[in-house]
Parts: sequence; C-alpha cells; structure tokens
Amino acid sequence: MTTPLASLRRRIDVRTIDDAECVASVLLAILVAQAIGATNVSWAAFAGYMVMRGHLLETVQRGLLRVVGTLAGGLLALAAIPLIAPHWWLAAPGILTIGTVTLYKAITAKRAYAWLFVGLTFAMVLYDKLHDPEIPLASFVQTRILETVAGTAACVVVSLLSALTLRRLWPAERNAATGIAGWNWPAFRHAAQGGLALGLLVMVSAWFDVPALSASAITIMAVMLVPLSGIGASGFVPVSWRLVYRLIGGLAGAIFAAAFLFVGAGSAPLLILGTALGVAVGRHIENGDHAHRYAGTQFTLAILVTLVPDSYAGAVITPGLERLAGTLVGMAVIEPVLLLWHLFAPRREKTAAERSEPGGI
Repeated sequence: MTTPLASLRRRIDVRTIDDAECVASVLLAILVAQAIGATNVSWAAFAGYMVMRGHLLETVQRGLLRVVGTLAGGLLALAAIPLIAPHWWLAAPGILTIGTVTLYKAITAKRAYAWLFVGLTFAMVLYDKLHDPEIPLASFVQTRILETVAGTAACVVVSLLSALTLRRLWPAERNAATGIAGWNWPAFRHAAQGGLALGLLVMVSAWFDVPALSASAITIMAVMLVPLSGIGASGFVPVSWRLVYRLIGGLAGAIFAAAFLFVGAGSAPLLILGTALGVAVGRHIENGDHAHRYAGTQFTLAILVTLVPDSYAGAVITPGLERLAGTLVGMAVIEPVLLLWHLFAPRREKTAAERSEPGGI
C-alpha cells in the first residue's frame, strides 16, 4: 500500500522544490530590503534569486562569494572612479583593464562568482557615475553592498530551513567545483574582447547620449560568460545565442510584468503575486533540460526589476524597458567586436560545448 508521503514524493520533484525555494527567498529578500530602507529593493531580490542553489553548502558558498565580490568591487570603485570618471580617456582604459581581468577570472578561476561581482560592481558604479556625475559615490556603493547582503541573507535562511525540512525528502546534489590550472589564451582573448567592448561603451557614451549605460555594461559582461570549452577560436556564436535568449527572456518578462502592472494599478498584493508566479515560472524554465535555460533567468530578472519597486505605489514599466534597452545597446557594442575577430580568426576543430551553469546574470 502506498503511503501518503510516498505518493507526495512522486507528485512533487526536486525541480518544483527549487522553484518554491526561490519564490520564498525572493519574497523574504524584498521584506528584509524594505525593512532596512534599501534604495534599490530589486537588487536585493536579484541576490535572493541568483544565490539560491539546491544544496545548502553551495548556497552559503555562493552567497559569500557574491558578498565578497560586491564588497571588493565597491571598494575598488571608491578608490578609482573619482580619478577616472571625469575623463573618458582614463575611464575607457580603466574599465577595459578591470573588465578583462575580472571576466578572465570569472571564466577560469575556482572562485569565479566573486571575481564576476568585483567587475560587475565596479562597472555598475562607473557607468552610473558617468550617466549622473552628481551621484554620491559612497552612499551608492554602500546601498549596493547592503542590498546584496540582505538578499544573500534571505537566501541562506530559506536554504537552511529547506535543508532541515523539504530537502530531507527531496535532496539535491552539490555541483562540482570549477576552475582551471594555469594560463589559458582563448579565455584571455575572449575576456579582452569583453573588456574592449566595455571601453568602447565609455567612449560612445562620451560622444552620444546612450540610454541604460549600466544595464548595457551588465549585458556585455553577462553574455560573455560562456563555458571555456565553448569559446574555441571564436566566442561569437555562443555569445550571440546568449544575447538572443537574453532579449527573448527579457521581453517576455517585461510583457508578463506589464500585465500585472496594468491589472494591479499599484496594488501591492497583486504585484507580489505576479512576482511569485514569475519567479516560479522563470526558475522552472531555467532548470529545464534544454538549450534555452538562460531565457528563463532573464524572464525572472525582468520581472524582478519591474514588479519589485522601492514603493509599490510607484511601480512602473520603465525599469523593465531600461533593461531591454541595455540588452540592445550591449548587443550593438559587443557583437561587432566579436564578429570582427570571428571573420579573421584561425579555424580549429569544434569541441563539444559544456552546458553552462543554470542562472547567470
């Protein structure tokens, strides 16, 4: 005779448990960020979503790496940006160098996630400063760190509670550690192309009024994070596919969020419901056994940036549209850089590409 517990375990799989953990983590991150008076609550929600992994130890490690990387990137920004931001001819080589180093380490290092957030945090602060020179740098960096800590803490709490309860019935395997030993030329070349695109973005913004600068920089760094085995002689193809998935996921998420904004009209319960549903759907897509998992991540992040405002009464579609604009601008900058190398790169035998880790930015 089948027991009720055995029947339940057959009906609910590990993937569904992961969806539920992410929803709980995001909602708790929003609550914590609101409680501490964060000025960008959606960034805390981002951390609450992106840090979550099925195994508690992996969640804790990922959270620590995100916090350490954000802190290091913020301190680097405080030291360097006042010197380089007023002059594009200093800012461009500065972000080129930092972007190249951090992207290379994010692709090859054992603590890749921390290196990624060193570069991302520095880039976000720099491009926001270029867009609005009057931004108070110290408080801006401080709130980024606080939001990251709030989201990470919420995620760890949910993961711990799940490990003591649900994960006893639906355990998750811990992913193997990544990283390579020694120098890798293809990875450096690929990272340098990303750094060059970041430098070009500074130069273009000095001459033209470019929208969504920070989102554009995030796009460039995010889409360049492809598995090392997939880079080969040219990263043009895998990066282009990530751009396509980023655009499709972001557009779908913006449409989903717009529907709840229209129906909710500033109603916090409806917007929270939309957030929970969007996170569950996006995570379910992200955890699927298919090639377009990255679209699921972008679907979720587009919803979070739109449906998680600092004040629900002031919720608007603008952040979602700015994220889409950042994807398009980032695409317009990185694609020519990659295509130029792709056309003249020496051809090598294709290698089987690894599946990238679910998630990404």
